[in-house]
Amino acid sequence: MNPVTPIPPTAEHGIALTERVIASVEADPHRPILAYSAWAGPWLTGEPQPLPAGPLAEAVFPSGRPLPPSLRRWLAFDTGLLRRFGWLDEDDRFTPRPLGELARDELGELWGSCFDGVSDRFDECFLLPGGSDSRRVLATGAGDAHGEYPVLALDVDDIPCVELMYPGLDVYLADTCGLLTVEGDGYSALARNPVYARRMLTHAHQVFGGEFAEECFPDL
Repeated sequence: MNPVTPIPPTAEHGIALTERVIASVEADPHRPILAYSAWAGPWLTGEPQPLPAGPLAEAVFPSGRPLPPSLRRWLAFDTGLLRRFGWLDEDDRFTPRPLGELARDELGELWGSCFDGVSDRFDECFLLPGGSDSRRVLATGAGDAHGEYPVLALDVDDIPCVELMYPGLDVYLADTCGLLTVEGDGYSALARNPVYARRMLTHAHQVFGGEFAEECFPDL
């Protein structure tokens, strides 16, 4: 197993890390979200579109689960990016999908059906920019010590699988905007990082029985 280069000790979690992401985006708001692909578009398409303070203060997911701190802070800055990826409707209501439905929409019926078997476990999911054949998905459920929900990778390149990739939206945003350098093999490389390993392990126990990934097969 290859070692993972430690993320600098100045790395943070939750709102503090999200604040650093926002500062980075504000410095160059129209740069592409993904350096390797133009399909995701820029971080901002114009001026930031914050969610008004009143609705934001009362916001919860349709399941009744609370918003993670990173998402609440991000929505106070901008809704445009997440709206482009189907998180909100025109009335600022959250529009989650079960994992199997999201996978079908993104990967087609053949590959998407492989994730039906875990949809009950991941019943409230949101698409994030990232991947080419794979996808990045935030799945609500039990939070970690920072109140953050896991970000998963859906992969169909070889054997279809769902794997824990980030311990929260905070770390996903920081890595995607270039604040963090994650090195090592596999989607769950952060599980071997001294800064984020504990959070990764918490989610692994909560959703995968202590593992970091699960193979997915269609119901026959």
